[in-house]
Amino acid sequence: MLLFSSNIIAQEEEMEKEAIAEDSYSPFSISAHLKNMHTWHGFVVHSGAVIATSLEYNSKNEKFTFGFWGGASFSTTDVKHINTGENESAYYKEVSIYTKYRFSKKFFIEAVSHNNYTGVQERGDKLEYWSYDKTQGYNFVDLNFGYNITPNTLLYFATIVGGGSGDYEIQENGDLENSWTHYFEVNSKVWQNENSSLSLFAGGAWSFITDKTFYTEGAGNIINVGATFNKQFSVFKHNVPVDVTLMWNPEQERTVVQLDVTLF
Repeated sequence: MLLFSSNIIAQEEEMEKEAIAEDSYSPFSISAHLKNMHTWHGFVVHSGAVIATSLEYNSKNEKFTFGFWGGASFSTTDVKHINTGENESAYYKEVSIYTKYRFSKKFFIEAVSHNNYTGVQERGDKLEYWSYDKTQGYNFVDLNFGYNITPNTLLYFATIVGGGSGDYEIQENGDLENSWTHYFEVNSKVWQNENSSLSLFAGGAWSFITDKTFYTEGAGNIINVGATFNKQFSVFKHNVPVDVTLMWNPEQERTVVQLDVTLF
């Protein structure tokens, strides 16, 4: 009887845990980041302060993700009008779409439609959010693969597969040859304590097809080297992650420090 009672209690506890897990599952989530600038793959996309937000769906088994990422700036950048040649002020604006599938804790595949339409109308172009014409200059698609060779080291590979946003080379006869730019990065967490960590990264880009890439003037180069220090701050009993990234682009001889505060 005691054994039977113990089994019944254990089953009830297991059912309660499953019920709690069922109730705690939330398919949708949002986030917001405040940044002093926005960098990406060795590029300074916008040199002023930005607010970055996301809305995403995650499956219950945590394998599938689909979401929208948006960025908007507090300051303007100059763009040249295609007809007058004069500089016009434009705010940074981006709404990108992404989806990811995790085959395991080590390996994932991801597709991202980068839709940065900063200054499109200000420079005299027609805004076409769903256009992927490689000459119009603001939409392209990345197909990405990630593999954790260790729990702290990620190998990341990306290839531009659609649109182009200038990812082409003009041939002597005037034809446009797709570059099919590849980007590869190694990111590794080298130190960690209770509320802080330090990661190092290095990335490069190349093309097997053309003598230029989306990121470089030549067929390939190291373009993204640096370190990210993360620290968790407690503000009014809430955990606030803060990242400081030191980024160096050897080809452009550009060095910046990016501050990224996770608001929620």
